[in-house]
Amino acid sequence: MDRRRFVLAASSALLAAPSVVRAADTVKSAKASYRLVTLSRDLDQPWGMAFLPDGRVLITERPGRLRLFADGKLESAALSGVPKVHASGQAGLLDICLHPDFDRNKVLYLSYIAGNDQRSLTSVARAELGENGLVNVHTVFEATPGTSGNLNLGSRIVFDREGFMYVSVGDRFQMKRAQDLGDLAGKIVRLKDDGSVPADNPFVNKKGARPEIFTFGNRNPQGLARHPVTGKIWEVEHGPKGGDELNILKAGANYGWPLATHGVNYDGSKITDHASLPGMEDPLRWWVPSISPCGLTFYTADAFPGWQGSIFTGALSNKALFRIEIDGEKYVGEERLLVDRLPFIRDVRQGPDGFLYLVTEADDGGLYRLEPA
Repeated sequence: MDRRRFVLAASSALLAAPSVVRAADTVKSAKASYRLVTLSRDLDQPWGMAFLPDGRVLITERPGRLRLFADGKLESAALSGVPKVHASGQAGLLDICLHPDFDRNKVLYLSYIAGNDQRSLTSVARAELGENGLVNVHTVFEATPGTSGNLNLGSRIVFDREGFMYVSVGDRFQMKRAQDLGDLAGKIVRLKDDGSVPADNPFVNKKGARPEIFTFGNRNPQGLARHPVTGKIWEVEHGPKGGDELNILKAGANYGWPLATHGVNYDGSKITDHASLPGMEDPLRWWVPSISPCGLTFYTADAFPGWQGSIFTGALSNKALFRIEIDGEKYVGEERLLVDRLPFIRDVRQGPDGFLYLVTEADDGGLYRLEPA
């Protein structure tokens, strides 16, 4: 058995133990029949997850814990070494992402909110996964300047094919900051794996601009994913009341917020007269009313042939999972799955077994799997 087949077999064994199935219902959708399987309901506000090469799953909990799901169960003890987080409102421990060479170096990254109620920052820590927890933990990025408030924080992490790391940063509910190139709020940043700035970033050597910036005019980006064919980074972000967006990131591009948006203020008042402006990127898809997209993954496996090429994102406002069909870089249509079945799907990932995995952010948050029926 070659290494890839061995890893897939081991992953299936770790994830698919019969004892973890607490409930399974068969659902027929437009292009697939599937079962929703509950793997755990013992998570506290889970936010992000990452699959280890052997099929185990690392899951972040927003209050500041990192948990391990292995051998069909959630291990009771949290992993040690997680940096101290500011857990308040939407703030806390957020995303997790493995280094592209994790097999060799055991390096991973955590995004989290550091600080306190008076001053907090979206931050990224680099660490190594040891036998009993994280070691050699250090901060490699801070979205300065820090500010008060615990809303619109982002924050996802993804690597491109060249090994550069993208981190999404929300506008901190201070919308004008998204257009300020001297401020990292409301941006997607691009970094080397040690947190330093790539020489070809679009705003390097531009006076008054932060060199970390890759895109700006982003409101609250809570999903990043790399396209499996083109390698481009795709993004979903929350609008205000309406105006959620699906975008493809382009170096140096302005995505409009708050000068152009399909949304309005939460009290219904107008933010701008413009849904689109010259020199700014229009979204591939926008949602009015809002769906609050969170987590993003491209489906490429064989378990669900009818879903191949689809994009999946959680929809917090709809309590649903959205399957989005695209043709190249054009939006085609979408299907709503699991409507009102699960609360607040915060992250969605394709597992090494070809199934889809979800976490739901709640005090009794869960890890779930969609498998073919």
